[in-house]
Amino acid sequence: MNILVLTYEYPPLGGGGGKVALGLAEGLVANGHSVDVVTMGFKTQVGETVQNGVRVHRLKSLRAKPESCHIGEMVPHEASVLFYVLKLAKTRRFDIIHAHFIFPDAFTGSFLAKRLRIPLICTAHGSDVPGYNPDRFQFQHVLLKPVWHYTVRAIDLITSPSEHLRKLILKSRPSAKVTVIPNGYDPARFDPNTEKQPGIVVCTRMFQRKGVQYIIDAAVRIAKEDLKYRIPLHILGEGPYLQNLRDQAAGKDIDITFHGWVDNDSPELKAIYENNAIFAFTSDQENFPVNLLEALCAGNAIITTDSSGGKEVVGDCALLVPPQNPEAIATQLKRLIDDAGFRRQLGQDGRKRLEDNFSWKAVTQQFEDSMRPLIEANERKQQQ
Repeated sequence: MNILVLTYEYPPLGGGGGKVALGLAEGLVANGHSVDVVTMGFKTQVGETVQNGVRVHRLKSLRAKPESCHIGEMVPHEASVLFYVLKLAKTRRFDIIHAHFIFPDAFTGSFLAKRLRIPLICTAHGSDVPGYNPDRFQFQHVLLKPVWHYTVRAIDLITSPSEHLRKLILKSRPSAKVTVIPNGYDPARFDPNTEKQPGIVVCTRMFQRKGVQYIIDAAVRIAKEDLKYRIPLHILGEGPYLQNLRDQAAGKDIDITFHGWVDNDSPELKAIYENNAIFAFTSDQENFPVNLLEALCAGNAIITTDSSGGKEVVGDCALLVPPQNPEAIATQLKRLIDDAGFRRQLGQDGRKRLEDNFSWKAVTQQFEDSMRPLIEANERKQQQ
């Protein structure tokens, strides 16, 4: 198959959605397919390169930050994508378009699919679905409601990483064609067998709904109870809520480090995951968070919330707490700190869950099985 991927986020830019786009693109290439990714450039990162067999086209953009992008940066980028792909298609034949995010990429993809007369598949990631995200894009979803419905109607198949997100899509548009395919992760990315200290890792974009403030609150509570609970807390990520978190932690008797934005492929990220035993992520609502896949891969003992798509990732291989509940987080942190054998077993169980269910080999095959019938049906249609 000759696959055109549209995604405004692709590592080192963006968050979990970009990581999924990369893993899937490289998985498809490993299976013998041809993949072109058209994405945003950033500063000097512009032009066409080949990364692990994937042809990556980074277009000049107005993007100001590597970790996030706003609609004023997306719109001109998508216009550039439209013209770039039409020119690219004169020299390369594509069988299918795979867009990541319903908006903006599938919106652009809908015009390109019609022009090139090929099918369009789209992976939804969360913030592109109405009702998913309470602190981002609410106004945009209201403003762009007709555009969203037009786009969903034009997509031949939407893949959702979680049942939770699939239900949200169908709530907004019951006629949408949606199937669940989980996100994948490379088991070789982290070594789960490293010696781990009882430290806590938090890695996410810094928004209020991500719940990092409750983890800090829990860390403060347990440190007051006993010095043995005063363990390192590593906060990784950038975002508009970061300063609030710094202010919250200021003057508190906890061992906390704010690392800021850390590159996905950096030795620093690898070392932090591998050298610390506990991963905490207590977001109010999530789709299928890649950071939990990272924690499973590294063999971390995980604390996460029992709401939305996160529990679909961890299954019974994590400690679940209610959202916005620092007392429950504190209780589970103490349990993991006190019982090294239990946290080690929890990490081992999580690693096995990743290998059995979320390897890119398994996930890529599911995408291939979804794409192939669309391509074959389109070829029959063109022959009529």
